[in-house]
Amino acid sequence: MVKPIRVMHVVQSLDVGGLENGVVNLLNCLSDTRFKHVVCCLTRAGRLAERIQSKNVEIVEMGLPTDRFRFPLFTLRRLIRRWSPDVLHTRGWGTIDAVFAARAAGVPRLIHGEHGREATDPEGLNRKRNLVRKCFSPLVDRFVAVSDDLRLWLTQTVGISPLKVMTIHNGVDTDKFVGDGRDAARRMLGLDASTFVFGTVGRLDPVKDHGSLLQAFAAIALADRRACLVIVGDGPMRTQIKSKVAELAIGERVRLLGERSDVSTLLKAFDVFVLTSIAEGISNTILEAMASGLPIVATRVGGNPELLEHGISGHMVAARDVSGLTCAFANYLVDPALCQQHGRAARQRVVDKFSLERMAADYADLYLSLIVSDSLRSA
Repeated sequence: MVKPIRVMHVVQSLDVGGLENGVVNLLNCLSDTRFKHVVCCLTRAGRLAERIQSKNVEIVEMGLPTDRFRFPLFTLRRLIRRWSPDVLHTRGWGTIDAVFAARAAGVPRLIHGEHGREATDPEGLNRKRNLVRKCFSPLVDRFVAVSDDLRLWLTQTVGISPLKVMTIHNGVDTDKFVGDGRDAARRMLGLDASTFVFGTVGRLDPVKDHGSLLQAFAAIALADRRACLVIVGDGPMRTQIKSKVAELAIGERVRLLGERSDVSTLLKAFDVFVLTSIAEGISNTILEAMASGLPIVATRVGGNPELLEHGISGHMVAARDVSGLTCAFANYLVDPALCQQHGRAARQRVVDKFSLERMAADYADLYLSLIVSDSLRSA
């Protein structure tokens, strides 16, 4: 019997978020006997850990603090040595410590993933962080970016060799996210058939720019009483969002649902999906909405243009362009046929290019190729 490849994934946590959702989807899809996984959560596991279905996955919580300086190099080295992975896969800025710990522990193959940027540095121009990234790049065998936008940033801005950087787009379960069941989903939310629902899903974080979303929707709500805005998610901006809703006097037209575990059902109640981020890697929620057959209104940032075809599967506007958002909303509100046309195109694009099976196959090929490459060098 062939010994499975041991892959260690290092993340901050498995709390609700795009990066974390992608990791869980990958683990559930790569559950065959070729791989055995351990997820090292630097802080705690988080709610998404409950979604891991594979028995070939072990979770380790380190319980590191989030509110003060930490440098867990030696603790991580001991943990990595104990598990002895064939491949170690870190993700995001917060796991850079594990790159050094992995090499100190003698890990033979190391991958670092970049999944997006923060609201405080949406262009990825922080010189200190980029210098650190470039300095540790000789320790990394392969950098994986979830969008071509991030790949170009790593090579052109950070200065990492293009030979080390590749793109693997996120994928979505096209069987789970389908458009059937609209009437039942609306009944669950207490919405009638005549209501036109603009909806968004995601963490209530400054990078998502809900302020622009609310301003654009307010103009629509004043002009057409059919319009409703549904916001799914929770996070540090919840209080500010509630205050903005009150300030704009649109409380009767906006629903804040909080964090939900039934997103695939909620999406069925939407007419249009909206994402107004000022920075993105690759949005899992856009992919889920596209798979659900929804037209998309999104900002032209990060990897969003790699998902959407403007004028075919959705409408793209510049970040913080409130008037552009309002116009896009109005176009869909007055033209149901356009909604259906763009929704069908969005669904087909995901099926053709962004399936979960394709993403998992790409990561499996990467892990296997590093093993084979090492075997050939040592032969």
